[in-house]
Amino acid sequence: MKPTQPMRLGDLLVQSGMITEGQLEEALADKKPQQKLGDVLIQKGFITELQLVEVLEFQLGIPHVSLYNYPFDHSLLKLVPKEFAKRNFVIPLKKEGNKLYVAMADPMDYFVINDLRLSTGFTIEPVIATKSDIIRSLSKLYDMGDFDDEWIENQASLELEDVNLEDEDSPIVKLVNQIIQQAVVHNASDIHIDPQEQKVVIRYRVDGTLRTERILPKSIQDHLLTRIKILANLNITEQRIPQDGRIKMDIDFRKIDLRISTLPTIFGEKIVIRILDFSATVNDITQLGFQKENLDQFMKLIKKPHGIVLITGPTGSGKTSTMYSALNILNKEEFNIITIEDPVEYQIEGVNQIQVNPNVGLTFATGLRAILRQDPNIIMVGEIRDLETAEMAVRASMTGHLVFSTLHTNDSIGTISRLKDLGVEPFLIASSLNGVVSQRLVRKICRDCKQEENASLREKEIFTKYGMTIEKVYRGKGCPTCHMTGYRGRTAIHEVLVVNEKIRQSIMNHAPMTEIQQAAIENGFTFLIEDGLAKVKEGITTTEEILRVVME
Repeated sequence: MKPTQPMRLGDLLVQSGMITEGQLEEALADKKPQQKLGDVLIQKGFITELQLVEVLEFQLGIPHVSLYNYPFDHSLLKLVPKEFAKRNFVIPLKKEGNKLYVAMADPMDYFVINDLRLSTGFTIEPVIATKSDIIRSLSKLYDMGDFDDEWIENQASLELEDVNLEDEDSPIVKLVNQIIQQAVVHNASDIHIDPQEQKVVIRYRVDGTLRTERILPKSIQDHLLTRIKILANLNITEQRIPQDGRIKMDIDFRKIDLRISTLPTIFGEKIVIRILDFSATVNDITQLGFQKENLDQFMKLIKKPHGIVLITGPTGSGKTSTMYSALNILNKEEFNIITIEDPVEYQIEGVNQIQVNPNVGLTFATGLRAILRQDPNIIMVGEIRDLETAEMAVRASMTGHLVFSTLHTNDSIGTISRLKDLGVEPFLIASSLNGVVSQRLVRKICRDCKQEENASLREKEIFTKYGMTIEKVYRGKGCPTCHMTGYRGRTAIHEVLVVNEKIRQSIMNHAPMTEIQQAAIENGFTFLIEDGLAKVKEGITTTEEILRVVME
């Protein structure tokens, strides 16, 4: 009798209802020769890592393990070299007799199992763990182990002159690398190094919220800050004025760009490191969280031959990502695209990008003036901050160019009054403005611990107020995947104001904002909060998140 063939992963996922036939076909079509199907499905957001691990457990009959708070045997780390473990996503767990239990992201990789068997002399028993779980644990075990309290005390007792801050093997250099590496592993957007009276606090901003990662003794502060300044080519003797710098690094085979900002405080210099991960940038506009109607309207706005499209929202609301993904769509051979930014965050092939430099008189306005002599089709201005830049952008849009820019306002309709406040004439706004997108970022519910529950009375009241009904909502109860927060990853909520003839007339006639708002609603405009509540209904986020970022 022939042994039964195990079912293929894709078929298993379809059969268990986790993905549809269409999603499987799309993933198979996009899969590169060396790529695993599971990785493609995770990348596209069709399944989570935990779901994949559970299906593999069923398919292969290999148990899966959660590494969160796992009691690791540190003596086993010597058996598996750090480089090998990081490259192949493996981590030794325990040994029983001549068996070594190893957590693997891919338990079917027989080459790795064979290498481990030969190098350790043990029989290898694989168990499955999620890739992100393994990466987090590796970073913690192999890198953190070097920095115990005794080591820190020893470093702190050394004078700054006696510490080698240039040598890659120097302990302080390793500590700085490890702080940055941990932040990348946790998908943090910023690292805050906060000097306080008695200690130095290291905090990471993950999914928009800050959390303390570790606390170091005060005596190590100067060593830490000096090393970061050396990396960023800053003046290490200057501690009285703020400084800015950049570092480019390769971390775990990923290209990372770091923006460094120092600020003198009463307890020493505070450093904030903004992490720009090129591999994690979203270039696909469909991944930005636009609802179908809003996406259709936005696509129409960016395909117009001339006029201004503004993207608004507070700092950290994802405006740059939206602007870059729009440029990505328009980035074709027949268009000359020029941007002026402060600073250039991501480099796009085929786009001419200019960095603002006030020290030599290159501001947004002077840069724009020069760009107009370069025969551009599409211009992107990083931000409109003053009347001169606003007027230049308006003039550029009226001479047949498509102009993108950002503005700090709370909503899309408020953008019109903000432009008036800057001093732009209403007739210029009316004739040049195509539309405004306002957006915010909200945290998504962690898909691995998502639970359904009844909507509260307050939630029902909020939904009723906006002409919607709700019975069931979802919340994350907290699990190792999301660090017990119940949230993992972020998405955007939007409102898209398309400036039609009626709104143009209202702007020209100096009409009050309420009249413009009414004209927009008649044109099918949905408010930020309505878009947010629609996402609550779909089970993407929670009501608390929406009310945290949008005022009712």
